[in-house]
Amino acid sequence: MRTVRRRRTGRLPRGVSGGVLLALLAGPAVAPATAATAAPAAPAVRGAAAGGTRALEIVLDSSGSMARETGSGGTRMESARDAVGTLVDSLPDGYPTGLRVYGADRAASCTDTRLVEPVGALDRAGIKKAVSGVRPKGETPIGPALRKAAADLPDPPRNTPARRTIVLVSDGEDTCGDPEPCEVAEKLARDGLDLRIDAIGFQVRGEAREQLECIAEAGHGKYYDAPEAEDLARELERAGRQSAAGYRFEGRRVSGTRSSADAPRLRAPGQYLDTIGPGETRWYSTELGAGSAARAVDLAATGVPAPGVRVGTADGLELTMRSPDGSRCGGDRSWFAQDEGGVPLTAAVSRIPDGDGARSCDRPGRFTFELTRATADGSDRARWPVELRLGTERALPGGAAPARAETGYGPGGEDAALPTGAPRDIEGGTGFNDARKLRAGVWRDTLVPAQTRWYRVPVGWNQQLRYDVEFANEPARPRSGGVPSSSVWTELYAPGRLPVAGGAEFTTRRPYRGEPVRVSHGTVPVSWRNRTEPGAAVRPVRRDGDYYVAVTLGAGADRIAAHAAVRVVLRVDVKGRRKQGPEHDAPYAGAGAAADGRSGGASAGGGPSGSVRHAGEGPQPAVAAAGGAAAVLLAAGGAGYALRRRARVRSATATRGGTW
Repeated sequence: MRTVRRRRTGRLPRGVSGGVLLALLAGPAVAPATAATAAPAAPAVRGAAAGGTRALEIVLDSSGSMARETGSGGTRMESARDAVGTLVDSLPDGYPTGLRVYGADRAASCTDTRLVEPVGALDRAGIKKAVSGVRPKGETPIGPALRKAAADLPDPPRNTPARRTIVLVSDGEDTCGDPEPCEVAEKLARDGLDLRIDAIGFQVRGEAREQLECIAEAGHGKYYDAPEAEDLARELERAGRQSAAGYRFEGRRVSGTRSSADAPRLRAPGQYLDTIGPGETRWYSTELGAGSAARAVDLAATGVPAPGVRVGTADGLELTMRSPDGSRCGGDRSWFAQDEGGVPLTAAVSRIPDGDGARSCDRPGRFTFELTRATADGSDRARWPVELRLGTERALPGGAAPARAETGYGPGGEDAALPTGAPRDIEGGTGFNDARKLRAGVWRDTLVPAQTRWYRVPVGWNQQLRYDVEFANEPARPRSGGVPSSSVWTELYAPGRLPVAGGAEFTTRRPYRGEPVRVSHGTVPVSWRNRTEPGAAVRPVRRDGDYYVAVTLGAGADRIAAHAAVRVVLRVDVKGRRKQGPEHDAPYAGAGAAADGRSGGASAGGGPSGSVRHAGEGPQPAVAAAGGAAAVLLAAGGAGYALRRRARVRSATATRGGTW
């Protein structure tokens, strides 16, 4: 009888070392194919290098009401000009950006909208100059402006996942009514898988705010509320940075089918791109020949909703692997376990042969994979891009005796000593493909709400990864009523993108209310025999290579943080002496390999996952399903933090997050 094994919740870490903390803080719509026998020979997509895959257009209200005083000095239009300047200063060099206005040219016109800066490589000075010449004058034709803005954005390359963003800034509701802006947003988002429409309400309330919220929801985007001038700059920067920081995809286009009979064939090793709609199931297949009988096979599926869109706690992905005779060979489910907003999440499954090849899941033949997306009624209905990675391991050399399984954390447990000292500023990647390479050390980054940053750390045989993530003290936004709460969390993935559970050893998720908080994670030592262990914290840690760290700031932090971004510090260590291979008698790698792994393990750096829960099946006689990462909401604890200085972010204005 198969049993679904759930990850055990983590304990609160023991007392935080004051010396350690002080040392740091003092200082796309695609219909399923009906038939396919192999992955189509579409061009591979390689991250940000694929031209036209992402772009941003600002649609700025220049109607007569923007001439009103803000109540804190200056007009709304003056505040909007400053906010646009803040945004463009925060964007990466060259990021495709344009600016369109409406209501700026004629006193009474429902077609008055003009492209003042075409979408192209970011021209900060050009956009600032263009917006400085805009004078508020006319009506508020939001519907026509959105239509024109969608046409302004470049068409993405064929068969390429993209993320094109419209950010609408308005201080009131549409005054024309035809076309109705919410209906326009819905149609545009429906016709373009890659299009996202965010809306920022500047000093709005009542029906105006409701309309802007509707536009954002219909456009698979997010609504940002800006009651004051400084709020407008912050929210516009957040929306722009989310656009620029979208997941960089790599892979060859494939269309999963509605049944296993005609599922397209994936080849290992290979990486593929597809989409999946709410409630949909997609099928894929692979051929495993007789020569693969001794090899483990891993398939990981990463779904990427638009950042911060509405999700349910049980929304997520379920992945199942079946043998040639239809036997279930393993499964994994990854779900959000929060309703703050969408972030990337990954489910993964493995076929691990037991050696004698007698069971159905060990035999050669055509294996199939079933991927299902669970979606609650009130969740965002957009299709998700999905990145599939199929890989195999090298077989253990004939006659080799692998080292014993490593099921204990030893020096890499929750109380492990981690690096101290001044952090080095870095910028994490957007996903698995461009994850920032790190070595042991102390590193500092920033996240905006609903953002996940990615890092990779090389870990060798006999070594283990251990890290903490510390979120900064963040000045809170002025508020009335109760204190809002968000959450922060980290996910860890073994080579093959297999989720590694935190087990009872680590606290991988905590509430966040703007006060300093820490989450932690790590692995047991890497050992070939770990694949035979039942625990989701041990089984995936079965090969050397890059281990992936994902760090997420919950979408709800936008109600808390007074700055656009929040500071995070990562303390990373690789413990143990690296061995040259998986054999029990393998020599250590280099006579100078340090006991803590710093010279023999992770090399010098250069440059959920959103999923919070995983439920994988326990290992079958022939298979172990990749377990996932669990997280549990726990109180933040009372660690004291000393504060030394503010670190910069890309914005040239005072939109820094955190007080360190």
